[in-house]
Amino acid sequence: MKSFYHFMMRYRGSGTNHTNQLANWMFHEHDFPKQATDYHTISQYLEWHSPFTKAIATFDRLWDEYQEEENHE
Repeated sequence: MKSFYHFMMRYRGSGTNHTNQLANWMFHEHDFPKQATDYHTISQYLEWHSPFTKAIATFDRLWDEYQEEENHE
């Protein structure tokens, strides 16, 4: 199972939407739990270090995509 961080790196880039913002922030956030594959670890980190207002809502939406992709591999 790949980590959520690995899943998110496909969204890095120059876009300005919330998905791109979260992916870029995760890349630059040295303490982000990059190996985590569980919701609680990542969600708790974001609750304490949220980089922008919609970050947690964006994470929740992307977590569903991540889970769906992991279940099909």
